Amino acid sequence: MKSQCLPFSQIPHSTRLFLDFLAGSPEVRQFYPRSARFDSGFMEAAAGLRYDSARREQMAAILERQNKNWNVSARTLENIIRLRAGAFAVVTGQQVGLFGGPMFALFKALTAVNLADQASSGGVDCVPIFWLATEDHDLAEVNHASIPGSDGALQKLTTSSQGVPDSPVGRIVFGTEIEAAVEAAQGLLGESEVADFLGQAYRPGETFGSAFARLFAKLFAEWGVILLDASDADLHRIAGPLYRGAIERAAELDDVLLTRGRELESAGYHQQVKVTPSSTLLFALHNGARLPVHRHANGSDKFVIGGETISRADLLKQIESESQGFSPNVLLRPVVQDYLLPTLAYTGGAAEVAYFAQAGVVYETLLGRQTPIVPRFSATIVQQKAETLLERYRLNFVDLFHGPDTLCELLGRNMLPQDLQSAFDATGTSLDKSLASIREALAQLDVTLVDSAKTAGEKMHYQLNQLRSRAARAELRQSEILDRHAKFLSNTLYPNKTLQEREVAGIYFLARHGTSLLHELYEAIHTDCLDHQVISL
Repeated sequence: MKSQCLPFSQIPHSTRLFLDFLAGSPEVRQFYPRSARFDSGFMEAAAGLRYDSARREQMAAILERQNKNWNVSARTLENIIRLRAGAFAVVTGQQVGLFGGPMFALFKALTAVNLADQASSGGVDCVPIFWLATEDHDLAEVNHASIPGSDGALQKLTTSSQGVPDSPVGRIVFGTEIEAAVEAAQGLLGESEVADFLGQAYRPGETFGSAFARLFAKLFAEWGVILLDASDADLHRIAGPLYRGAIERAAELDDVLLTRGRELESAGYHQQVKVTPSSTLLFALHNGARLPVHRHANGSDKFVIGGETISRADLLKQIESESQGFSPNVLLRPVVQDYLLPTLAYTGGAAEVAYFAQAGVVYETLLGRQTPIVPRFSATIVQQKAETLLERYRLNFVDLFHGPDTLCELLGRNMLPQDLQSAFDATGTSLDKSLASIREALAQLDVTLVDSAKTAGEKMHYQLNQLRSRAARAELRQSEILDRHAKFLSNTLYPNKTLQEREVAGIYFLARHGTSLLHELYEAIHTDCLDHQVISL
């Protein structure tokens, strides 16, 4: 395995907020309590973190109950004992995507393990915890997985499992329909230990959450990753004070969030979540559906849930008596998480980094502190066939970012007969020399003509490059294999013009290379590289 660190600044669609956070730019520091580097302050963070001992015992009991139900490893149960005895936690989390979700879900868990190990080695006892976002209600985001076929093209597998519209995905129970999806996945994966894990986890009677947990319990048994199902009723009872605070201080929270939004935009950054004057931070379960709680337009003492108006007093009574009927939105969720857990740091991707820039004011308002966020490990895995093609066609990974059509043309250009390539190169060099001589002479004659000469030169180079592109396309027409190779590279390394880690199911790589790949990837996590890694196997 060899690894190359690729700056996110070279990757399309990287936001300025994320890039500035990674770089530690002065403009971004007002939005984050600590830098992106975990080793720069975990000792100080641990010293300042106060966590209620009674809550610690309650949480340890819940986690023990949940994890035993998923048949986790002895190492995981040992980590729960450490948590009960006073250990801190590095937390990550993800929606419970079908078959474990895209590759970056595995990267998140590995990063949590790595950071917890760093802290423990540095004298701060720490365990990794994976938060299962079972209360998310966007079924379309979790009911599928994409696995490459033999030609590298992604095969999207979907389960038809359904619940009440807008119901939390953790409540959707698989029927026999899940068996067809598992069979299709196993057919693409081939015989492997991971394919067997899939069949053991995804069965009728399980839910998106429980099946995901059973799969991750197998994959991360050696590391003892503690899994947490966020939909547990006991967790909601413990989080009740925060739910009440979200309603009692709804107007104040709205004001600070709107102010934070203006601050972000004034600094040239984006808001990940659009907040309105009617927003609150809670969802409520209503006839099985998860609906947002809004402030009523006619006063802060009234709220609206699914078109029904409820008084502030009655809403608070409901929260007090039926806390399991409520759940946090994306800006309150990390605050709830870090009220429930002794979180030393959270690790996530670019979107979560952006969420934390806004959620910081919610943290300060409700907890009086803010948890640091650390970027997760990010990587593209280049398997042997793709590596061979990259070398054959003299391509760099960044060449893939222009899309399959441009890549196809580039392959054709690189495969032009050597004498023709040399002729184009020589013509370009000669043109540059001639134009330089012309500009020098014109500067002596009339300096105002230099810009015109520069423009003329750019047009000449444009026409030369256009001719080169037409020659490349002619080469492609004569060589069908180049088109297949261009599509294979795009499908495999930058599918749908998106980073591989966001599109391809993690189980695909584990089925091909074995669960030992997780160990190799763990070793590839370098804290001195906060950017994207291109890893060749």
